[in-house]
Amino acid sequence: DLLTEQNGCNGSYENVVTSSNSSSIAFVHSSFDEPKEVYVIDNINQLQYARAITEENKLFKQRQLPKQKVYQWVNNNDGRRIEGILHYPPGKFEQKNLPLFVLIHGGPFAADVNNFLAGWYDCSRMIATEDWLVLQPNYRGSTGYGDLFLSEISDNMVSLPGSDILYGVDSLVRDGIADGRKLGVGGYSYGGFLTNWIITQTIRFNVALTGAGGIELVSNWGTTDLSIYGDYLLGGRPWQVPDKYHAESAIYRMNKIRTPTHMVTGKNDIRVPTSQSIIMERALFSLNVTHKLLIFPGEAHLLSNNPWHGKIKLREELKWLHQYGNQSILN
Repeated sequence: DLLTEQNGCNGSYENVVTSSNSSSIAFVHSSFDEPKEVYVIDNINQLQYARAITEENKLFKQRQLPKQKVYQWVNNNDGRRIEGILHYPPGKFEQKNLPLFVLIHGGPFAADVNNFLAGWYDCSRMIATEDWLVLQPNYRGSTGYGDLFLSEISDNMVSLPGSDILYGVDSLVRDGIADGRKLGVGGYSYGGFLTNWIITQTIRFNVALTGAGGIELVSNWGTTDLSIYGDYLLGGRPWQVPDKYHAESAIYRMNKIRTPTHMVTGKNDIRVPTSQSIIMERALFSLNVTHKLLIFPGEAHLLSNNPWHGKIKLREELKWLHQYGNQSILN
């Protein structure tokens, strides 16, 4: 069969299924402004006229929600254009000089896109409703921008995407969109790796929320269930490229950290082993940096065994954000 292009609605289509005895198609659709619902069409030609058959998330439409726009900037190190999504606090769309929180997606082979998410992992809307402008950067290594963009992260596991993100913050401050004295950063999984790295590079962030992030890449390679990631992202195994493992590990720059840091992990995590967070906690303790570590019992990487754990994670992170987010540590 030939591949054809169909015009539909802006947003994201997920869980697409077709009928075995007709041309009907069902899917889940969402966008910046529309929460996820199930849609059914009789045939593909009706795609742009699809209507929802569920109202599971109708309460979202009864509330004033953050508004979004795409924002682009340039990494001045090599001229690469990067983009991300801005989530403005309700009622403050395109206002200036807003507190900025950078929420970094995991993966790294993933991307923040035009869809509607509202959980503990993608908490962009929740943080925005707490009166923060939220940037979700699609740093190098993100999907959807071509093979070269995806593969440039190889050999530069955290330093290159970290640089992409920091130039985005610079650009937002320079454009007057973000308040340079009210900055926060956070992420989970690979977003945690990057958060841990970024707070070793600058003290401009008042607060950090990191989850299940690696900090020492040799021990992470030896204990994770995905050691092949290290082989690819660092260009080899620890004995083949030891300097690279050292250069991209945040642990060797921990003495640079001043940012109050909140950490979470699952006790049974083998994707990014729990020991990585324990190492970070010990380092911050020895350096007298304000910090907190939550270890969720019975949880692996996705914190999916107990639904309360995701709620507790987000609740405690928001408390930390309120406590330290507006306290600049710059002189």
